[in-house]
Amino acid sequence: MQRSIHRRITFGVVIGSRAFFSPAPCRQARNEILAQLEALDVDVVILPYEATENGAVQSVADAELYARHFRDNAKRIDGLVICLPNFGDEIAVVELVTRAGLDVPVLLQASNDENERVDVHSRRDAWCGKISVTNNFYQYGIPFTEPSAHTIDIAGEAFRADLERFAGVCRVVRGIRGARLGAIGARTGPFQTMRYSEKLLQRAGVTVVTADLSELIGRAGTLADDDGELQAKMEKIRGYGTIPAHITEDQLRTQAKWTVTVDRWIEENGCDASAIQCWRSLQDNFGCATCVTMSMMGEELMPSACEVDVMGAVSMYALALASKAPPAILDWNNNYGREADMCVATHCGNFPKSFTGATPEIGELDVLGEVIGRPKCFGAVKGKVRAGPMTYFRVSSDDGAGTLKAYLGQGEFTDDPYGMDGGIAVCRVPELRRLMGFVTQQGFEHHVAMVRGHHADVLHEALTRYLGWPFYDHDTPPEPQLFHPRRPR
Repeated sequence: MQRSIHRRITFGVVIGSRAFFSPAPCRQARNEILAQLEALDVDVVILPYEATENGAVQSVADAELYARHFRDNAKRIDGLVICLPNFGDEIAVVELVTRAGLDVPVLLQASNDENERVDVHSRRDAWCGKISVTNNFYQYGIPFTEPSAHTIDIAGEAFRADLERFAGVCRVVRGIRGARLGAIGARTGPFQTMRYSEKLLQRAGVTVVTADLSELIGRAGTLADDDGELQAKMEKIRGYGTIPAHITEDQLRTQAKWTVTVDRWIEENGCDASAIQCWRSLQDNFGCATCVTMSMMGEELMPSACEVDVMGAVSMYALALASKAPPAILDWNNNYGREADMCVATHCGNFPKSFTGATPEIGELDVLGEVIGRPKCFGAVKGKVRAGPMTYFRVSSDDGAGTLKAYLGQGEFTDDPYGMDGGIAVCRVPELRRLMGFVTQQGFEHHVAMVRGHHADVLHEALTRYLGWPFYDHDTPPEPQLFHPRRPR
């Protein structure tokens, strides 16, 4: 089964032109945008150059021709890229988008004029034409994405970065709208903070598939010791991190049986991400932790949250879609001395290996191990997260308001020491007190998803234009607007 996160992105590409402008830029624009997308390994849906005059959409008839072609390829198309090498025909462009009915993100580009080429035969006027197209988009309620400049060269590096960022937006939008999340086990009784609304998720396009923990424990218990997949999984765990010498073969085998069982259930149910009841029933009734199971899935971009934090799994999956890097779920857990903009984010041991950035130790849960006995708690992935930029993100379901909501921002992991066991991330976040004030006053959970690198701009765009959830971007002032640009279809 090919998951959404691994699909190759496909764009429908349109060259918009006004017939009485020079046709030469149309062919040039087509060649340049196709070259850019090939370099980014993006597939393209476009009609042959000869299908319309100048290979462009200049009339309602052209719009219907392209719209029909896009409808025929609707399952493939993740987003539309519309290039205006000249003023463009506003009615043709908006009719094309409306008739195609794809409901995918739209990137609208307009080309630069050159000061020495503005005679009647050479001028483009795309600066003005773009405003006419966007006015029509506003009238029709069509959300769209803009490049980093109002007019921009198609062949330039800046626009290539815009296209790459737009591909991330399309991955997030398509991935979230069709996501399937596995919820394995019941919410742990003391953690009311992990409550969430399946119905609000379904309204957003996210399906939750549930399983009782006992079902999977039963399946794991019947797995034969000589099962080939089990043997391979044991070897994979051995190679995933450093295992202390006192860990027995039986402990390793038990952990591998649980991991194989979870992997099979995830595959059978077509899940993109998951959340698992990580304690303490699994330790008491089967004899292992589930941290390394979640860590290894996350490393393969199938993120998994502990404590049946389904909304945390949604948050992790969105970060994975935006970045194509393994995310982790963490607690906003400790202050760091008296440093106002620093804190420590931790979890028992579920961080993906590359999120940590070093070879981890795979040992026992520390806190729970002290309570019920360490032999039952093997499977925790321990390590300190190495320094580097990071993005944080959290989605929550607000039943009282009847909506999903989110916050996001960027910071960094630091190399500062911290003498706590488990998975440790020392974080620096600008204006951290203001962020924590928002988290506490708006009723968000103590869990937060993080990923290495800065990717907040992709999530910001997906939320602003296309997903329509209320959110707070800690680093970016709200864009000036009279009304929210997204309108109901």
